[in-house]
Parts: sequence; structure tokens; C-alpha cells
Amino acid sequence: MPRIIKNTRIVEDQWQVLTLTEDETPEAVVLPTQPTLLPLAVWLARKDEIVAANQPLGVWLDSHEGPEALAGDIDRFAVIGVNFPKFTDGRSYSSARLLRERYAYAGEIRALGDVQRDQLFFMRRCGIDAYAVRADMDIEKALAGLAVFSNTYQAAVDQPQPLFRRRGERANA
Repeated sequence: MPRIIKNTRIVEDQWQVLTLTEDETPEAVVLPTQPTLLPLAVWLARKDEIVAANQPLGVWLDSHEGPEALAGDIDRFAVIGVNFPKFTDGRSYSSARLLRERYAYAGEIRALGDVQRDQLFFMRRCGIDAYAVRADMDIEKALAGLAVFSNTYQAAVDQPQPLFRRRGERANA
């Protein structure tokens, strides 16, 4: 069973990720019976059928897909994956932050795709709390990427106040 980093620990991954091949369509793909992160297109095309199966629900967004497509169903999902198709594509950072801040999603947000150690600290700042590290990467070394910095200047999902405000509060206390 593959392993992921979840909440600063390495754990066995209970979910599989469904991807469509070029000849598969969302309407015709065979739905797995075990917990699966489904592509957004499959969720949108077969929502009623998927919900009726009474399985834990998971979906993943590609980097060009925004979380607004899930807005009405956000509380149904145990896991929402955000795909990083390549290291230089940062659009999924925005999707994760929108899921947490605009849509108040409290479940697991999982980074998928080209996930490397250098990104983990910044992914966590955007609200991602699980990481499917690229298969050729050492997951133990990647875990250390979450603790690269001990303090942050800017506000983010994981620390809503910037450093100058936190210092001001301590000085006034």
C-alpha cells in the first residue's frame, strides 16, 4: 500500500486516485468500490450514482479546475485532492486556499502529482494537510520539508495574522 504524509506523519494511503485514459469518458468509466478520489468530471457527470453507492467520497481538481464547481457539495467530501501536474504549476495552491478560506472546507486537502519536498511547507500554508509525494522521492526526507522554517512573516491559512501583529499582541499583553 502506498504511503502519504498526513498531518506531519507518514501513513498508509487508504485512497486510490482514478484518472481517465484518452478513450474513457466520465459517463462510462467503471467506478471503483474502494475509497477513490474521482476526477471532477466524473463527479459532475455521475453525482447521483456516486452518492447512492454510499461510499466515502473524494474528488480531485486538476490545476485548471477551480473549487467553485464543488461549492454546493463541499461538505460531502472526506478528501479533496489538488493536482500539481508539474513543479512549476502553482494554480493548485490557490485552489487549496480557496477551499479553506472561501468555502470553509474542513476535511483533508491532499496534494497530488509532482509533489516534492521543497513545496510542502508552502502547501501547508495554503491549507493542504496531506501530501502524496512523487514516487521517486524519499518520503522520510520530504517530511522534513514541513519544518523548513520556524516562523513566518505573512498571514496565510495556517497563521491568519502576520508577524508584526503577533509581536504587537505580545508586547501589549
